[in-house]
Amino acid sequence: MRRLPVLLLPAALALSLAACGAPDPDGNEQPAAVPTAPAPAAPAGTLSRQTIESAVWSEASAATSAPTDAAPGQAAPPETPPPEIIRAQILLDRARFSPGIVDGFGGDNTRQAVAAFEEANDLPVDGALDAQVFARLTEGAAPVLTDHVITAQDVAGPFAPVPTDLEAMAAMRSVGYASPREALAERFHVSEGVLAALNPGVDFARVGQTIVVPAVSAAPLPEVSRIVIDKAESSLRAFDSDGRLLAFYPATIGSPERPAPSGRLTVLGVAPEPNYTYDPERVSYDRGDRKLVIPAGPNNPVGSVWIDLSRDTYGIHGTPDPNKIAKTQSNGCVRLTNWSAEQLAASVKPGVEVVFT
Repeated sequence: MRRLPVLLLPAALALSLAACGAPDPDGNEQPAAVPTAPAPAAPAGTLSRQTIESAVWSEASAATSAPTDAAPGQAAPPETPPPEIIRAQILLDRARFSPGIVDGFGGDNTRQAVAAFEEANDLPVDGALDAQVFARLTEGAAPVLTDHVITAQDVAGPFAPVPTDLEAMAAMRSVGYASPREALAERFHVSEGVLAALNPGVDFARVGQTIVVPAVSAAPLPEVSRIVIDKAESSLRAFDSDGRLLAFYPATIGSPERPAPSGRLTVLGVAPEPNYTYDPERVSYDRGDRKLVIPAGPNNPVGSVWIDLSRDTYGIHGTPDPNKIAKTQSNGCVRLTNWSAEQLAASVKPGVEVVFT
């Protein structure tokens, strides 16, 4: 994991959050006010590298690109995601219009990323991944897949199942990934199902094994001067000092019971790899009567990084569940995928304006 600079906050910051971060007592994120369909199952079978790289838009693509996570009762997504959707999601991610996790199933996060891409590229804004958007995304684009050779660092771990009980989590030395496959999937912004389908039969714990992964960009985000968080849209936009849009991310933002702030705040600093403190005297949800400190790690309740805001206990942070971003609710804070939170955290300084709308 990339090491981020610590700004104002100590690296071992213990986060005692009255309105943010932890799952509900059953170990899940807070349910959405409007029910959402469950996350699609892992794709069956295999995904052809050549088919994804050469994917083109067709009339059939339009039917499979419709949102699948908007509400229950809609048609179930295909068992194996369409290659053109995977190609488009990787290109959106590379252009910093994040669809969240690359899962090949489209959905509301992809629709909103497309809408932001359309707006930034002077296209009609309707959020539809159509032939015009696909052509603009793929025009002159480099391959969306690449090879990665698994290294000793990739499999160093430690890896262990992550308990849902806070007391059990507090007893761990670190709240890391459950497996090398999960770690690699998060590194390349992709679901474990798609990663497995791209690499059928592969042992992700074997050093020297070559695997196929999304060719995500490692380029840093330019310096961020302003952040706009849209609570209705469940999104975060980052802008430079000239007002140019630098990045769009789907986000989980508060809930009716524990709403996110409104108005203008500022960034106070960044804590990479934060631990998390559950303090029953301060929190507004019941997780027991003992104060607990959850150790750092990408699967702890606030993920791999914390961006502290100028209202006590509120921040922008990562998540242990990237597939749930913008599909559930939080306890007041702004939750991004770990990779999006890390990218944003590396490009903000104390004093950056954060506007909640």
